[in-house]
Amino acid sequence: MWRGKQIYPKINMRIGIDIRTLMDKHYSGIPEYSYKIIKNILEIDKENEYVLFYNSWKNISDSLPDFKKPNVSYYRTKFPNKIFNYILQKTLKWPKIDKLLEVDVFFMPHINFIALSNKVKKIVTVHDLSFVMYPEYFSLRKNIWHKSIGLEKMLASFDKIISVSKNTKNDIVKYLGIDKEKIEVIYSGIPSEYKNIDVMDKKINEVRDEYNLNKPYIFYLGNIEPRKNILGLIKAFESLLENSPRYNNYELIIAGAKGWKYKKIVKYWQNSKIKDKIRFLGYINSDDKKYLYNLASVFVYPSFYEGFGFPPLEAIVCGTPVITSANSSLAEILGQSALYVDAKDVVSIELAMKEVLDNNKLKEKILKDSQKFVEKYNWMNTAEQVYRVFEGT
Repeated sequence: MWRGKQIYPKINMRIGIDIRTLMDKHYSGIPEYSYKIIKNILEIDKENEYVLFYNSWKNISDSLPDFKKPNVSYYRTKFPNKIFNYILQKTLKWPKIDKLLEVDVFFMPHINFIALSNKVKKIVTVHDLSFVMYPEYFSLRKNIWHKSIGLEKMLASFDKIISVSKNTKNDIVKYLGIDKEKIEVIYSGIPSEYKNIDVMDKKINEVRDEYNLNKPYIFYLGNIEPRKNILGLIKAFESLLENSPRYNNYELIIAGAKGWKYKKIVKYWQNSKIKDKIRFLGYINSDDKKYLYNLASVFVYPSFYEGFGFPPLEAIVCGTPVITSANSSLAEILGQSALYVDAKDVVSIELAMKEVLDNNKLKEKILKDSQKFVEKYNWMNTAEQVYRVFEGT
């Protein structure tokens, strides 16, 4: 239960929120952030008016989340996305979205093409600068999209920037030259349903059978893309089984939707000598994820760069030992409750897996640590802090 301070909304504000991230088919990462922020803000504030904006040539209203509140309305523009983004918003700076919505504040949970007037208070969340620092991890199309937004100019025009970690704030200042005083660090949250689950729970056995998880496994969950260093994980697992035959009964389970440049990863897996011990499960629905974390022997997340890092935090809350990278925001978010490796060193990842699998007491320590993360990373607390940015307090 949320134990944050009672807030008293500043009444008579009309607040616009960009919900284009909620048009995605699957929610993880940024769409999940957008959904949780909006849901919890609407629980806090029942007085002010909220207008949820999106653009779609087709009518997709049935696939959007329905925030059934008397103070909530939706506003849709009906342009093909490329025309809306590249011609109307970027080139012509028309229409001014805040004027269409008649709002005092406009909040973007993620960067996107947008044309706003100088009169509206503008707030945006920046999750990471991976596309600025490591463009080689992205497809040509995605790099063009990022470059076309003109992030430096865009952020300079906003009144307030929300950063999901101190690391991301430092990157924004360093790489984009934005005044640090206009950037506020507000940590994201963890869904309350993530927790340690009793092994006798009926559902956990159902999930085990559904995904054929009858062998002990090392687990990764996240998008299948180069930045996540899945190739390094597969190579470390191959080396672990070659050098330590006693782990031959283990599987490597990789879950998540296909991202950009995923084909190279799949090709490597197809040519692996231990292909049959490595399984890709694809996108996992949110109801099943917590069980997959709980059933895993260890969660390994050797990413090259993260702005926050939801999956390793979720795994820790589920009481699963975590191995992750000693870079970007990960140590800031996870503290001393994870084992850190050099993401570029396959041997480092292999030895860490061996250390965790040999250490029966580590899971006990993680379970003791998990409650403090539940209290620290709370979506209602996050929403309260974001709402205070709306108020300007």
